[in-house]
Amino acid sequence: MKRIILTILAIGILGFLGYWGIGMYLFANGVKKDSLRIENFKLEKKIQNGDIIFQTSKSSQSKAIQLATNSKYSHMGIIYENDEKYFVYEAIQPVKLTPLKKWINRGENGHYVVKRIKNSENILTDRIINEMKVYGEKFKGKSYDIYFEWSDDKIYCSELVWKIYKEVTDIEIGKLEHLSDFDLSHEIVQNKMKERYGENVPMNEKVISPAEMFDSNKLITIKEE
Repeated sequence: MKRIILTILAIGILGFLGYWGIGMYLFANGVKKDSLRIENFKLEKKIQNGDIIFQTSKSSQSKAIQLATNSKYSHMGIIYENDEKYFVYEAIQPVKLTPLKKWINRGENGHYVVKRIKNSENILTDRIINEMKVYGEKFKGKSYDIYFEWSDDKIYCSELVWKIYKEVTDIEIGKLEHLSDFDLSHEIVQNKMKERYGENVPMNEKVISPAEMFDSNKLITIKEE
């Protein structure tokens, strides 16, 4: 009889612990989800249509870009709101819209910086934002330009953002440079250049870098995480 009572008691304790454990797991999971929702809300409350977002890419060419441009940022895109959800219009492979949170998580350590054109309340009207989206559609689905050529056949990240702003608002965010303006002395940079161009590096090719746009005095920083 005593053994039966002890068995029942043990089963009861195990059942309670199991129930309590599941409850705690669900609670912790709920807290985590609520925390993510709060963080997303804080971010989305600050950002606006047309903001420009920067990150350090984990791509194979990222380190070479950072060294050549003397900047930690190697990738960027334009933030758009569609149906109350935020996306980043970016030139990767291919040019496409990427959900904002997914875009942020893809970068190194989830770090990002959001910048905005000065006087945006007068420049980025609903009509202008719509024109930016419409003009940008011409690039959608195009391949990423690994050669950084100044044409519309293929396109890279900073080129996409620069051309959209220039075409629609007539604002040049950052000065156009040439490959010869970059620091090409590091071995990583030289190896990447040789991999892409062989011995015929187009030193006079026009280029706009994420670093040049990031440092533009036409932008103000909205959020950095």
